[in-house]
Amino acid sequence: MFEPFDTPRIFGMPLGADFPRELVRGLLDAYAEKPPEALARVHLVVNTRRMARRIRALFDQGPARLLPRISLVTDFGEVLGLTHIPEPVPPLRRRLELITLVSALLDREPDLAPRAALYDLSDSLAQLMDEMHGEGVVPEDITRIDTGDQSGHWARIKTFLGILGPYFEASSDAPDVETRQRLVIETYARLWQDQPPDHPIILAGSTGSRGATRLLMKTVAQLPQGAVVLPGFDAYQPDHVWDKLTDPRTSEEHPQYRFAQLLSDLGAAPAIIRPWPGTEPVSPERNRLVSLALRPAPVTDEWLSHGPALAPDITSATAGITLLEAPSARLEALCIAMRLREAVENGQTAALITPDRTLTRRVASALDRWGIRPDDSAGVPLHHSAPGRFLRHVAEILKAPLDVAQLLTLLKHPLTNMAGERGPHLRLTRELELFLRRQGPPEPDLATLQTWAATIEDPYVGPWLDWLRSCFFDNANPEARPLTEIVNAHIALSESISRGPDTDVPLRLWDEGAGREAHKCVSDIAENAEHGQAMRALDYINLFHAILSRETVRAQTDPDPRVLIWGTLEARVQGADLLILSGLNEGTWPEAPPRDPWLNRDMRHQAGLLLPERRIGLSAHDFQQAVTATPTVWITRAIRSDDAQTVPSRWLNRLTNLLQGLKEEGGAAALAEMKQRGRDALALAETFEAVAPMPSARRPAPIPPVETRPRELSVTRIEKLIRDPYAIYADKILRLRPLDPLMKLPDARLRGEVLHDLLEHVIKDTLEDPDNLTPAYLTQKTVSVLDQTVPWGEARALWFARIARIAEWFIETEAGRRALARPTAFEQMAKARVEPHAFTLTAKADRIDIDAAGGLHIYDYKTGAPPSPKAQKAFEKQLLLEAALAERAGFGNLAPGPVARAVFIGLTGDPCEAPAPLDEVPTGQTWAELKDLVARYMDPGQGYLSRRAMKTKDMPGDYDQLARFGEWDITDDADPEKVGRW
Repeated sequence: MFEPFDTPRIFGMPLGADFPRELVRGLLDAYAEKPPEALARVHLVVNTRRMARRIRALFDQGPARLLPRISLVTDFGEVLGLTHIPEPVPPLRRRLELITLVSALLDREPDLAPRAALYDLSDSLAQLMDEMHGEGVVPEDITRIDTGDQSGHWARIKTFLGILGPYFEASSDAPDVETRQRLVIETYARLWQDQPPDHPIILAGSTGSRGATRLLMKTVAQLPQGAVVLPGFDAYQPDHVWDKLTDPRTSEEHPQYRFAQLLSDLGAAPAIIRPWPGTEPVSPERNRLVSLALRPAPVTDEWLSHGPALAPDITSATAGITLLEAPSARLEALCIAMRLREAVENGQTAALITPDRTLTRRVASALDRWGIRPDDSAGVPLHHSAPGRFLRHVAEILKAPLDVAQLLTLLKHPLTNMAGERGPHLRLTRELELFLRRQGPPEPDLATLQTWAATIEDPYVGPWLDWLRSCFFDNANPEARPLTEIVNAHIALSESISRGPDTDVPLRLWDEGAGREAHKCVSDIAENAEHGQAMRALDYINLFHAILSRETVRAQTDPDPRVLIWGTLEARVQGADLLILSGLNEGTWPEAPPRDPWLNRDMRHQAGLLLPERRIGLSAHDFQQAVTATPTVWITRAIRSDDAQTVPSRWLNRLTNLLQGLKEEGGAAALAEMKQRGRDALALAETFEAVAPMPSARRPAPIPPVETRPRELSVTRIEKLIRDPYAIYADKILRLRPLDPLMKLPDARLRGEVLHDLLEHVIKDTLEDPDNLTPAYLTQKTVSVLDQTVPWGEARALWFARIARIAEWFIETEAGRRALARPTAFEQMAKARVEPHAFTLTAKADRIDIDAAGGLHIYDYKTGAPPSPKAQKAFEKQLLLEAALAERAGFGNLAPGPVARAVFIGLTGDPCEAPAPLDEVPTGQTWAELKDLVARYMDPGQGYLSRRAMKTKDMPGDYDQLARFGEWDITDDADPEKVGRW
């Protein structure tokens, strides 16, 4: 392996080869006839920890032997213990330092960016700085860029980039990770020129995508006992194609471009790259096909001349490939899950490779129905894990007082009070939630808790309430504080909430994998907080979320080792019997290049930085490796995603276009077979999901026993009985009531209550002092009432504007009402028996005036449009029934008396008075109609029909889901059914 060469020693592993396995096999073959210690003298340098673990696992399979030393490219500086090169600055510390500078810049020039982007800007600046160090670019290279920009945008960008200057000047004393890495590699390059190592060094698995790594590869390849082993080298690519891979602006997207860069740095031709001994490609025919399909754009015309040469082998090249084009992402996931299950049943190892995390979650969910838990190497983002969500919720307490939703979200979190008595905690949480839904304000305070606690008889409530007070109230401090103080307060509060009222129980917040990762993350923030600036709570919350979102955690379950989910990075070092390449759509695989807020594509090229297409080129290499790695490969994509048409991945497009053009050579037929296999899988999935049609629910009209039917209703519920009898059945007989929303909103009901309260105060205040009956007094009173009863600022402003618009109209018409009668009673109750049915009708009148002749004037305030006379006659009988009650039973202390008139006062944008049609429908007639209605619903055969006569066809009802509305409509016949015990 290390015999003298006239050229740099570079080996290439063929496309699709299992790189770690073949690397280990080749080393064992090379040292099979040598003494045992010879292999131990080999220093094997790999690019990732996953690669190192896999290689070590392959060696561990035996037999027992002395092993080579295995290290990472990033650990290279530790080999000789380079003490003159300082340890790198922690990445978080550098970002916190940059936040201080970016914040000061935004304070001076707030138009540059919003403060919410503080961490993102600092992070992108740090990444840019790392890239500049890695590629050997200095700030002067940036400032010399010629943009021709006269708009001032480039000047603003250079203002930001000026922040980086001091860090380059101090890079030798406090280097970043990339800076130190390049310093170490440059040191080795100089050292090995004069004193090459006396033992073999093999650098394996890296593509040389970063400048510092490529420099190391160049150095090792030229050592007397050095060798570089490239993964996925395309040996079928002609020399003239390699010659085209010179300009990054046209070649960066090509999968072999990074190897061409290495050759260019060495001044060598592709011929120097020797095959790794003993390694054969899985399918040479497929390798040739994929190599031709991915030729760079300037030579794509070679499909016409080189394509026919594939003719004898096209069928064998595509025999194991299935092309699945699913109509939706859901069906794509189901087909993949079914194929993975089939692999498990056949004893195969199957792997799903995709960068689409949404797709992997769908596949994992589909596999769950068969009890298969895939081994997902990517894990989940830390901020989506249970500890991550918990810590984010606790951070919100530092910003402002908790509202009901935030409080209950934390109380119900599984990590809250997890070490204490969880049962009593959940019971009290439930009782508190019901109280807050029914009576609580949007932002509960200590007085609210005290009121609730007085209604609870539970021995646990005392210490639980004390813990609640200390942890969830009076912890908000939105003002700027030192970052160390905020972080320590956040950690202490999180631990107190997680431990619960009993301080003697062990803390379990940081247990298990996700907890340990979360603890590592918050500890890192705490250790580096001294380098950050003082922050407001809101800025800290944004910072904390941004840091957490960049970390991942592996799920601690018992995965099935036969079903694997890999990202494209993990797939480089693994092997499987079946590979499924999924999400092959533009924007997914390859992913769209990230937006660079600092430099565009041309600027990066001028400065010598990496182009955005670098990621696409790496993804192309991953695709080229994966599609040739096993005899059986699935390629899948969804034709539509999120209700939008998708575009096939450029590599899939190239492959299908090449095959489609080779009709006479059998390419089109091979492509048709690939697609047919995909259609067969789709048909199988559709068959699996097919269900026998079930009859729809019929329109309900339950007939409960007479003795269970309501014996008392208010006048407003009479309208509900006429329009939607089923709602009365569900409410009064089943006793099902809609739960109040968790967060009280300024809805129509509250607006009506506030308006009634306001007008009652105004009318009462002006009875003795009529001079106050003015629009100014009404608007003044509106302000005070809204301040006392409406905690939402926006709602107060909106409702005040509405009252102000109608104030003049109301005062004018009120003078007319005063001329007719004197306001006498407000919010008064009335009830009367409806004989002979033992039924009671109740009502509450908003306002009753009495005129000089003793006649009653009944008024009802409406925040919406008042009902028309026609609607009042048929359905909305509220005022007609109130008039009948007034004449029969009276309201409150008012004796029964004649009703002169009953009027709705509509207080909308177009205010009006809408009298009840008492002349057309006298109170006697109304009472007789009520008796008929009550008698009908006391009939043992009468059912409570759902949605009998709603105002509008699509008007929602509280019990539509219970009635299964939607499976039937209002044109369907009723389905009378006796319910209950007859």
